[in-house]
Amino acid sequence: MMSVKLYLLLIRASLRSRMQYKFNFLFSVVMASCIQVSEFLMVALVMMRFGNIKGWTLYEVCYLYGVMMISKAIYRTLASDVHHLEKYLLSGDLDALLTRPVPVLLALMTQNSRVLFAEIGQGIVLLVISMRVLMAKGQIEWSAVPLTALMICTGAVILFAIGLATAAAGFWLTRIESLQNMTEDASQTAARYPLTLYPKWLQGALLVLVPVGFVNYIPTLYLLRHEGGIGMLLGTVGVACAALWLAMRFWKLGLSRYQSTGS
Repeated sequence: MMSVKLYLLLIRASLRSRMQYKFNFLFSVVMASCIQVSEFLMVALVMMRFGNIKGWTLYEVCYLYGVMMISKAIYRTLASDVHHLEKYLLSGDLDALLTRPVPVLLALMTQNSRVLFAEIGQGIVLLVISMRVLMAKGQIEWSAVPLTALMICTGAVILFAIGLATAAAGFWLTRIESLQNMTEDASQTAARYPLTLYPKWLQGALLVLVPVGFVNYIPTLYLLRHEGGIGMLLGTVGVACAALWLAMRFWKLGLSRYQSTGS
């Protein structure tokens, strides 16, 4: 409980410092909105032309996209600088975090925090639009709303675990930007769409090596397509717990091997 209170206190302080620069904040929100809208519109225009892709409709893809967008935004909001550990390793700033009377990971998670309003807002809009249409068609019921909230929470945990494990690799590799491009950026972009679009080896990689497929695709098979039974959701929760446990163990191992820059 004390750790949670301390985390919230540090997050609040970080957000207040960010809000001192209001123009920069508003400009970043507008730019992020434009980028996210343009990316989805490209896909939407293609699907409006051809109707569906391998049996997946525009609104089903819209649902996948929305869940991934919100899950990623929550992860980046609550654990901002985990994704930027490389700069701490190169500059030696991690040494300063080691001297603080709080766990290193907790201190890192609360550095430079910012709420990704654009991504969260657009994700919610996509989910509302897609779920209204799918409910009107009788494909889903109102029970899908709390289950979607559960998906988003487990998805954020899985993405955090992937990001933390990738960051922990930096204790051995130091430079991890290229690795992050694969494990976080590229994999999350790929998982915005049905995994059936990809070859079998890539589907396996997105479910086993980097389990982003469990963020939205696997639970969506049950929720929207009624495949696999409730075990699809329970399995997703299990994957989230296992991924988080493994990532935490890997982080602690890496941190124990860390050597100061001496600068």
